[in-house]
Parts: sequence; C-alpha cells; structure tokens
Amino acid sequence: MTKRKTPPRDAFAAREAEKYENPIPSREYILDLLDSADQPVTHEQMCVMLKLTGEDQIEALRRRLIAMARDGQLISNRRDAYVRLDKIDVVRGRVQGHRDGYGFVIRADGGEDIYLHNRQMRKVFDGDEVIVRLSGEQYRGKEEGAIVDVLVRNTTQLAGRFFNEEGVQFVRPENPRITHDIMIPFGAYGGAKHGQIVVAEITQQPDKNRLPTGRVIQVLGDHMAPGMEIELAIQAHGIPSEWPGEALAEAARLSHEVLEKDKLHRVDVRHLPFVTIDGEDARDFDDAVLCERRKGGWRLYVAIADVSHYVPVESALDIEARARGNSVYFPDYVVPMLPEAISNGLCSLNPHVDRLCMVCEMTISDSGRITGYQFYEGVMHSHARLTYTKVGEILTGEGDTRVALREEYKAVVPQLELLHKLYQCLRIARDERGAIDFDTVETRIQFNEERKIERIVPIKRNDAHKLIEECMLCANVCAAQFIEKHNLIGLFRVHEGPTETKLANLRAYLSELGLGLAGGDKPTPGDYQQLLQMIQDRSDGHLIQTVMLRSLRQAMYQVENHGHFGLGYEAYTHFTSPIRRYPDLLVHRAIRSVVRGTEPTTHVRRVDTAKAIPKKFIYPYTASDMVVFGEQCSRTERRADEATRDVVSWLKCEYLRDQVGAVYAGHVSAVTSFGLFVELNDLYVEGLIHITSLPHDYYRFEPAQHRLMGERTRKVFGLGDELVVRVVRVDLDNRKIDFELESADAVRRPKSAVKPKVAKRGASQSPDKKKTEGKKAGGGKHFAAPVVTTSGGVTGDSKKSSSGIVVKKASSEKPATKQSSSKQSSAKTTAAKPAAKVKTDKTTKPAVKTNAGGKKTSAAQPAAKAPVVKAPVVKTVVAKKIVVKKVAEAGVAPTAASAKKEAAPAKKVTATKTPAAKKVSAQKPASAKSKGEVDHGRKNAKAASKAAPATVQSPAPKATKGKAVTGSAKTTAKKPVVKTKAKD
Repeated sequence: MTKRKTPPRDAFAAREAEKYENPIPSREYILDLLDSADQPVTHEQMCVMLKLTGEDQIEALRRRLIAMARDGQLISNRRDAYVRLDKIDVVRGRVQGHRDGYGFVIRADGGEDIYLHNRQMRKVFDGDEVIVRLSGEQYRGKEEGAIVDVLVRNTTQLAGRFFNEEGVQFVRPENPRITHDIMIPFGAYGGAKHGQIVVAEITQQPDKNRLPTGRVIQVLGDHMAPGMEIELAIQAHGIPSEWPGEALAEAARLSHEVLEKDKLHRVDVRHLPFVTIDGEDARDFDDAVLCERRKGGWRLYVAIADVSHYVPVESALDIEARARGNSVYFPDYVVPMLPEAISNGLCSLNPHVDRLCMVCEMTISDSGRITGYQFYEGVMHSHARLTYTKVGEILTGEGDTRVALREEYKAVVPQLELLHKLYQCLRIARDERGAIDFDTVETRIQFNEERKIERIVPIKRNDAHKLIEECMLCANVCAAQFIEKHNLIGLFRVHEGPTETKLANLRAYLSELGLGLAGGDKPTPGDYQQLLQMIQDRSDGHLIQTVMLRSLRQAMYQVENHGHFGLGYEAYTHFTSPIRRYPDLLVHRAIRSVVRGTEPTTHVRRVDTAKAIPKKFIYPYTASDMVVFGEQCSRTERRADEATRDVVSWLKCEYLRDQVGAVYAGHVSAVTSFGLFVELNDLYVEGLIHITSLPHDYYRFEPAQHRLMGERTRKVFGLGDELVVRVVRVDLDNRKIDFELESADAVRRPKSAVKPKVAKRGASQSPDKKKTEGKKAGGGKHFAAPVVTTSGGVTGDSKKSSSGIVVKKASSEKPATKQSSSKQSSAKTTAAKPAAKVKTDKTTKPAVKTNAGGKKTSAAQPAAKAPVVKAPVVKTVVAKKIVVKKVAEAGVAPTAASAKKEAAPAKKVTATKTPAAKKVSAQKPASAKSKGEVDHGRKNAKAASKAAPATVQSPAPKATKGKAVTGSAKTTAKKPVVKTKAKD
C-alpha cells in the first residue's frame, strides 16, 4: 500500500488520556490518517500504522472503528476496510417511511430528501439510519437512491394488531410509516388472540428477501378497549413510558419539600407576590410572574422552576429526560419528561410553598423595549395559583362573577392590573416589531364517564393567555441574548423564512385576489403582518391566513442562530419550561454555568456565599453534542405531535363511527391532488372527499391557487369553500374518515363568515355544538334553510340567524302511511316555504305548492295530512332509480323507453303536459338527453345513506332561494326534479 505523509501527532491525545486508562488515537486523528491514505485501510493495517501492539489497545481500536462507522464518520467495504464517508459518493441520513410503501432519506447534511423505492424500503424500518448512493434517476423532482448500508437499526419493538389467518401468524404495525408485516413463528405469539393489540419484539430485521420476524412480548388488550388508543400511540411511536429503575431510585432519594440547606446561597424573593397563571387542568407549574412599576418603564420578574438543581448532568434522570425529549400531552393523559414526584411536586411552583427557581429580572421601557436583564438563582413563594379564565374575568369581565373574583383574589389584583398594563405596552412593541400574529382555533376534547367523546369545544384565548405569552417571550429572548453574549454553545429555537417555491406559490395565489406580499425574494415578518392587517376585514381573511401559514417552514432546535422569522426576533431560545422540554433544561444549565462561574459579567447576580462550580460539572457539552441534542429534540417534538394527532384522530373516528350516513356542514380545510379535506364546522373533525367522489369531470389540481378545477364544467372546489357532506365511511385502523358531497354546489364563502348554530328542538337534536372562536371578518349573510327529517315529513320552520346554517338531527317521527296496493313509499317530500295555501285537487293530480316566485311546483303532501288515494297510486321517483327525460313545455309525448319503464303496476309515472309547470333547478337547465342515455352525475343515495339518522341543511344557493327543493337534501344542479302526474 502506497503511503502518504502520516499526520504528525494527535492534537487530542491529552483529552483521550484524561478519559481512558489505556488511551488510543482520537477519532479526529483516525480521520486524518484515513485522509492521508490513498485507499481503504483495514483494522490490522491501521494497528500497524498506529504501532498498537497491546491486546487492549487493538480491541479498543476495533470498537472505536465500529462506533465511528455507526455514527456515519466511516464506512467499511466488503474487505472490511475503512474509508472516510465524505470521500466517497454516498449520503448518510435517516429513513422516513410512507404509508404507500415508498420512503425518503432525510439527509444528515440538511440537503434535499432522497427518494427510496418500495424495493429499497423492504430492507429497513422507518427511523433507521442508512448510507445511500444516488442512482442518477429522479422521481417527481427528487433524486432516487439505493441503500448501501444500514448504520443503526432503531426499531427493536413495535405495537400492532395480531392476526392469525389459516395458521399464518403476523403483527401488522400500528405505525402507518411501517408497511412490513412482522411474522410471528409458531409458539411465539404470547397467548395473543386474533385481533388483539400486542407489542412485538423484532428478532430478525428485514432485508430485501425476507420479512422481519418477531415474538409477542406483551398483549395490550382488545382493539376497542377504553384508553387503548393512547397506549397504542405510545408504543407505535416509540415514546418511552416506563421509568428505568435507576431513574426512579434517584427520584425517590429526593425530598418532598425543598430542604433548608438548598435555600442557602440563593437570592431570596419569597417576599415578592409571585403568581402562577395556567390552564384549569394543569398539574405542573413551571413559571411564575411579577411586575413592578418603575420610573420610565417596568420591572418584570419571570421565575422558572430550577430543574437543573435536581437533575445532575448524565444522571439516570438526565439520560431518560433526554431520551423522552419532552412531555407528551394526550387528551386527558400525559407522558411526562420527568417523574411526577419532580414535575408535579418538588419542581412545580405550587401555591404557598417555597420552591427553588431561576429568575430572569428584566427592565422594560414604556415603549415595550427590553433595556436590561439579569439571571440569578432564587428561592420563591407563590402567592396564588390562578387560571386563565379567572384572570381574564378579573381583568376584562363584567357582572357579579368579576366582582366575586376580585374580592377573592384582592391581595393580587393590583399585581394583575400592573401585568395587564405591561402587556398592552408589549403588545404595541410586538406590532411595531412586525411579529406575525396568526389567529387560529385550538380545541379541547371533553369526555364522558366511559371516556368517549362528549363534545369538542374551542379554547377561547383571552388577555390572560396573551399576557403570559408576552412575559415568556421576553424571558426567552433574554436567554438567547445571554447565550450569544457569553459565547456559550447552546440550542436556539430557529424559524426560517419561506422557501422560494412556497413563496412563489403564495404570491401566485395572492395575485389572483388582487393582493401582494412586499419584501421581494426576502420578505420580513413585518411584510407578512402588514398583509394580515390588510385582510383582517375581508370575508376571505381566514382563507388567506391559512395559505400564508402553510408557506412558512417548521421551527426547530439548532446550534446556529438564524433568528425566529415568525416572532420577528434576531435570537430566540426556549428557557421557560424545563419541566416539560429538554432544550429548556440545557439552556438553564448554560446560564447556571455562568452564574456559578467566575467570569465577570453584568447579566448575572451572584450570592457571595455561593461557591463556584467548574463548568464541566454543569455544562460539559461540545458543539457536536449540541448538534445531536438539537436533532434529537426536534425529532421527539415531531414524534409527540404525530402521536397526539393519531390519538385525536382515533377518538374522532370512534365518535363518527356511529354517525355513518349523517349529514354535516363543513368547509374545505386542505386541497390535494387526490381530493378535498373537509373540516366539519362544529365538530372540528376532518375527513376526505376523494376526487372520484366529486361530480363527474376531470379535475385539475392547481397548487398555487389551492383548488381543483373541472376541465369540462369549469367547476371549482377551493380552500375555504362551504360544503354539505355525508359521512360514508370511517376507518379506525387507518384513522380515515370519508365524506361524499351531499350538495354539488360549493358556497364560495370562507370559514370566517359561517358561525354554525344548533337549532334547539326536542330531545333528538345533535350534540351540543359551540360557535367557532376567533375573529370573524364581516357580518356574514343571513340564510334560511328548512330542517329536513328522515321520515319524509317536512317542516317549514326555518330559522334566520347570524349563524348562517341551522344544523339539526331528524326528529323521531312515524313513517309515512302505507298504501294498500304497494310497499311503503321511499320517496321524500318536497320542502318549500309556506308562502301560499296548498290546494288538493279532487282528481288524481298531485298537490301543487306556490313558491315565493309565483311558480307552481309539484310537491307531495306530508303523510299525516295527505288524503288516502286508492287508485291510481302516485309516487315520486328518486333520481337514483330512474332518470326522466326532460319534456318540452309544448307537450311532447314521452319516449318509448321511458314509457316502458313506467309500465310497472301501481307505480306509473308520466311526464306532465301542463305548460305552467316548470323545472326547479339551481343552475341552467341541462340539455335533453338522448334515448337510453345514462346520467353520469354522482350516485348520492348509497346503502349507508338510506338509513341516515339525520340530515342537515346547508345555506340555500342564491339561484334557488324561494323555490322548492327536493326533501332528500341532495340538491345537485345536474339532476332534474322528477315531476309526477296521475294517469288520466
């Protein structure tokens, strides 16, 4: 082997000698050595080059090479020779699977994702770390790759559903990103029964020729057991939920209350009236606030629980907290980052007890600008535990409730009023800074005693929420500035601006609305905020805001500071929640290393009796450590979000499973190439209308405009459109809800113009529904819509209100009267406003109603009022059964084909010859169809629809106001209303 110049000496030899008794060359030196070699080097050759002869050193080098290969620094070839990864044309990254079988490699260097074909995905699980070689081909604009080596197998066990089919046993993973079935050998199923939820341990990883193999190690329970959705999400997403024995032992050694010795050598702020303000269901209180008025401004204190005092570096508690990354908040259940004895007890700033804290004391000018800050270790005493609701009522409420609360908390009311005045100053500064202020709606699920969804309600944000938010922002900004000023290696919360592609799509969408986004290729947060202010009074403001929000990138934790685009800060980090976020704990340690250090600085307050602590015991991290921590914490944050979404989706699917066939009003929340996602207005449940379920046409997806457009009809379905949909399918396993259009007409009104309201009528009305919170642009129009029951009866009791849509379940009415010569009629009656008295002809002519426009339309009488006509029996024919050819007003006779269809006994239908009777339609009349032509419109009446327990009316289209509409609620413009007449 030809040798180049060997690296002169190991610059990190002292570090290795300090860490190991028998040190070997450092990783950096090995990389330099491989860089100087002109070909890959084996383990034996490297031992000769490094002059290692002892068995311990040879074995240590072998282990180091394996670890470096695992970490993606090296790669070994088929000869077990090592080469630097950056010297060959391969890429290291993490696999991200897709439910359709293919996947991507998320590159470690931050480059464009690499596409992996289904064949490549057979070798790996979602989350595995791999090395891939670019194949030179592309798939939809992405480079395609082939897996060269799997560095780390990150899936050792998973949760799923156990199947035993004809002697073949396997577990189908619950994680949709993993599409492999795990084969279970005979005798390794752990007593599981077919269909149960289990946890399987992987005994054989997948490869290109074999499916993975495993064994059942735990049976979680039956598929639909209460609480199973949370346990399933925890296992499926690999969220650590069991505490290691060492961590529990460390937590048990801590006292239940703060020891007197721990209160020493700290700044005593127990005399200050700190208060905590959190949600009603909060259990861990990690922040308290206090405000004082000073000349020319304010003094703001933000006290945060001092978790770093109780969780030493690299302790069992620290290692477990890092693995969890953050607490995971499921509906009515929490997986904490720290044991409850710490998170809800010793570190929680509970009222009327002493607690250790890290204080950020800030001076703020009357203009809302931070002019100075100091950090110090303190001991505090919370004077009150308040909630957002109570504080909001104290500050801005009215009536007896406000008076009672102000009396109850009179000791802290002056403090709250000062905080509120400070918030108003900070709010003005926020607007001047140009921070983006999106108005979104958050929801909370309320359960009944059986842990089933009782209702989904929006969370109303008041001034108390905003007050605490601004105080936390101030402390986080000071922490970020502190890290920069003291040259600390820390994690910043980075939110970069939009990508070029998303920015171009946003501008294309805005241009169609006559709007524009300033800033050129580099828009600022102020440019976004200026646009938000321009659209706040528009009726489509919420729609535009949604598109703007989707143009931004996702925030993450990074060592490099690139600012926070959304908040308009040059430097931002997370400091205020160390109980539930690991990055905050790291920031606390960084600040504490300076507080307990000897470096002179004006931004910390030290107690004279406090001893200095070497930095290596408080904050011994390198830049590479922080990069790993940032990636880990960003990943666990996304993992928590995905798991929470899965649980909420499960609960919503379970809630709607019994509502198949029900009709709801909703709005388009997302547009994709394969269909429309529709969110039900009052339930906040999202489902899909597949593109094949739209009125027949070829639809073109226009991503910049967020819409689907029919090529033939030019019909448009866009983001924010109001639709009336029917629930047709609920898939619990895949968390999917399928809708179908109940009305083919989209009302082009944004979500902000609709405030759904439940009509109060009888015990059969739908579950309690709340109005959507948030800003409502414009006043909205008033629409009247009849409430249709499933029994065929019609009520003309339509309410007019600002809510726009009246949503109601069907009343429990008796079915229509049976006819003596035929089966029960399935025809639905025609709804119309009772503008004129209905007359019944003594002959066999059908009843005629006069609408508001003076035109006559055929309408069947309600069963309870219509006289029984023995013969001939007249029935309306549903459009699903027969498509009747439109007959000209001149009285053209029906065709032979239609006459043949009408020849059935006791069910004869003929076209009307009365010129005065005209067709009711929401659009222009369709052209007459040729003989035998089939209607290619939507087949709206499916089996699920027949047994629909309820129907809900959408706002009447403009073209049909005052006209009769068919009682089936399927008012598609493409289907003519069938007109009936008795045989002469």
